Amino acid sequence: MIKVAVAEDNALLAKSIQEKLGFFPDDIRYKFRGINGKDLIQKLEADSNIDVILMDIQMPEMNGIEATSIISQNYPHIKIIMLTVLDDENHIFQAIRAGANGYILKDEPPQKLLSGIKEILGGGAPMSAGVALKALRLMRNPIQEGEEENSQESFSLSKRETEVLQQLSKGFDYKQIAEFLHISPATVRKHIENTYSKLQVHNKMEAVQKANKHRLI
Repeated sequence: MIKVAVAEDNALLAKSIQEKLGFFPDDIRYKFRGINGKDLIQKLEADSNIDVILMDIQMPEMNGIEATSIISQNYPHIKIIMLTVLDDENHIFQAIRAGANGYILKDEPPQKLLSGIKEILGGGAPMSAGVALKALRLMRNPIQEGEEENSQESFSLSKRETEVLQQLSKGFDYKQIAEFLHISPATVRKHIENTYSKLQVHNKMEAVQKANKHRLI
């Protein structure tokens, strides 16, 4: 049995990941979830008998990049797969540099997740197709340290627009964002339209990538 832990701050998404793992009871044993990087590390201090960690990136208190760096140093026997909606080159670069062994997007089907877990334990480096292409580009043209962080461009997003964008980056739809923020779906749509206009983008992927590049979320 492959022993798996999850780092995910959102309870709904954590449940979805656990359900995907539940398709394979003969292969996977789900052990525990950390609600952020700090919580996961505390749980590993009590029980580090883990084979693979599925690690989100955007989490409060300690994000997945920081947690990956610490875990890869303190628990080198544990393999880490970044499981995220973020597929921009900056996050891929940071994750690999921190010690991640794989990078899979959250919208991949359960079978892809299982094959990725098995591949990583076999010495491979599983990646979603689009991520692999960007990783190859990074090998050809590496991001210089501090290159992305030094961006000071301001887009004047309001507090609510930033909150909506944060939820959008986690993979939620308009209805789910509306329920989480206690506003109407129409209001969510208007905030997103305003955000697209300010960021000069045309879709969710472009908005999330630009927001992360400029450290807006």
